[in-house]
Amino acid sequence: MNGDAAALAFADLQPDDILTELGNLGFECDGRFLALNSYENRVYQVGIENDSPIVAKFYRPGRWSDAAILEEHEFAIDLARQEIPVIPPLLRAGTTLHHTGHHRVAVYECHGGRAPDLDDYDLLTQLGRLVARIHLEGQTRSFAHRPSIDIDAYGVESLEYLLDHDFIPDDNRDAYESVAELVLDGVEACFARSGAIPEIRLHGDFHPGNVLVRREQLHIVDLDDARHGPAIQDLWMFLSGDRDEQTPQLTALLEGYQSFRAFDARELHLIEALRSLRLLHYAAWLARRWDDPAFKIAFPWFDSRRYWDDQVLALREQVALMQEPPLEWRDF
Repeated sequence: MNGDAAALAFADLQPDDILTELGNLGFECDGRFLALNSYENRVYQVGIENDSPIVAKFYRPGRWSDAAILEEHEFAIDLARQEIPVIPPLLRAGTTLHHTGHHRVAVYECHGGRAPDLDDYDLLTQLGRLVARIHLEGQTRSFAHRPSIDIDAYGVESLEYLLDHDFIPDDNRDAYESVAELVLDGVEACFARSGAIPEIRLHGDFHPGNVLVRREQLHIVDLDDARHGPAIQDLWMFLSGDRDEQTPQLTALLEGYQSFRAFDARELHLIEALRSLRLLHYAAWLARRWDDPAFKIAFPWFDSRRYWDDQVLALREQVALMQEPPLEWRDF
């Protein structure tokens, strides 16, 4: 597949293209479709004649190899076989990844729902159980084509990209670079305090937007960022608010988690480190995608002075938080 042609086709994906490509895969589309909340890939809910709608994911060219995508699919299918409510891709014509025209496409069953209420501790306990079950499967073997969540990839390379490509306004550049270096030092210290933590296969981007709740049933979506990393990566994004608010949330999550898999308390040293890395990684992700017109529409504030002022303040707060003791936790 020609990379330039694939990138152009992805950027110019039109409704007629979507319906045609799905028709090539044997789906009788009824003409209804809805763009879903995804920016890395293009994801659509598409109506099917005399049947339930489907969700079609058109993969961004150049981000993952076919082998890496198929590893994600295999992981999702294995989880579903364990009766974990992950939504796996549909198998058609012997594969889950389809090449049609210049596009790579996967198709999923459509499951609606709302985001979880993080003040519902029973729901958080249920989420903790699900994460533990994902990790039990995740620890059985390793990815061959997917990387780890680490300081270099998420932190150092992110900072270098932002500086090398002049995304930071001149008035913010020195302050951002200085505080980012302090953040990276703090992250290193947190990882040193945690010691050698085993890395397992993870969801990787497990946050409330990737959990759907419908009639008290949970469904987990979007394993596109599945990687190796510490178990706490799939838990910390459900913690919000200040320390007093996060402590009972963590207790509820780990109460559920511990009912299926032991949790190593040393990983609590990594919560603020991983949060810090995500801040750096997110800014660099926006920068790397800034040529995509969809990003300029969705994130118009990214190249504003206000955004970088806020980033400097957020990173300074992370420097302080990484110096505090980890959240309290008791073994259940």
